[in-house]
Amino acid sequence: MNTKSEPQSDTPKRLNFFERYLSLWVLVCMIVGVALGKLLPDFVASLSKLEFGQGSQVNIPIAVLIWLMIFPMMLKIDFGSLGSIAKKPKGLFITLFVNWLVKPFSMAFLAWVFLQHVFAPWIEPEMAKNYTAGLIILAAAPCTAMVFVWSYLTDGDPAYTLVQVAVNDLIMLVAFAPVVMFLCGVADVIVPSKVLITSVVVFIVIPLAAGFLTRKGLLKSHGIEWFEKSFLPRFQPVTVVALLATLVLIFAFQAENLTTKWVAVILLAIPILVQVYFNSSLTYLLMRWFKVPQNIAAPGALIGASNFFELAVAVAITLFGPSSGAALACVVGVLVEVPVMLSVCRVCNASRGWYQRGIGSSPEPLA
Repeated sequence: MNTKSEPQSDTPKRLNFFERYLSLWVLVCMIVGVALGKLLPDFVASLSKLEFGQGSQVNIPIAVLIWLMIFPMMLKIDFGSLGSIAKKPKGLFITLFVNWLVKPFSMAFLAWVFLQHVFAPWIEPEMAKNYTAGLIILAAAPCTAMVFVWSYLTDGDPAYTLVQVAVNDLIMLVAFAPVVMFLCGVADVIVPSKVLITSVVVFIVIPLAAGFLTRKGLLKSHGIEWFEKSFLPRFQPVTVVALLATLVLIFAFQAENLTTKWVAVILLAIPILVQVYFNSSLTYLLMRWFKVPQNIAAPGALIGASNFFELAVAVAITLFGPSSGAALACVVGVLVEVPVMLSVCRVCNASRGWYQRGIGSSPEPLA
């Protein structure tokens, strides 16, 4: 097996037609999804109930689409290069610092400012506290599967991204509940371990194992040149198409909330937007300051801004109920995340030259 990860170019990859106009496709997906949710409510409801086991909160159709999104990226990971990440730990440390020591606390502060003060004339005090709890739960769950999509769109190092996600998942197992309990002031925080473990297995372990076995078998039978020049290009449109289909389903599942609670959706989106741009900017600037390669910094900035929405929604429902303000706040995070993260991807790609001038080098492989 080749022991080096894929070299990264000095310029962003050329985006295809779908990738170039992703923001437009997101809008189209939102319209189509809401239309499906309103016109075919029974069909959409039946899809939303398809889960990996009762109470797992992991939707099967969305899981399959996420597999299709991240499997091509798992194929690109050279597993022999993972050990060399220990030689370049700065990017990982910065990611963890922002995810666990900045992100939940900054969201708690922003939620308190906006929901309990700035928007006080439009939100009842008790509901504002409920919304605040939901936003804290959302921020305390770092993103997992979707990070691989953002990494792909920014030419991120797939092996390093995998390690960043894996370490976050391990920390989340022990830190999520205490952080939520402390910031929400909830005496008995019940973190549904089944949801957490099932999500990690479904969205990380399975596609990772499939990518590893496929890559190993094809490299052995066909060689590295055929694998990189003939096989991998076939998957180029799969990630984007799967992303768009996922959006249609998410918007369809949340059509009722979008159309009946639109004022609350708008108000909740504001602190989420501020938090996403603040944390992604902070991570990116810290990476540049510590001279971390850009193909590590960009995914790190995106990890620091996005959320593990499957877990957040499940915890909010467990603690406060399915019709609670906390659950709605987590749902708004889902609706806001994709278009906002696409804008962060564009900023990372557009700033590549500026970033490289700041660290005085070009992107480099891990080994």
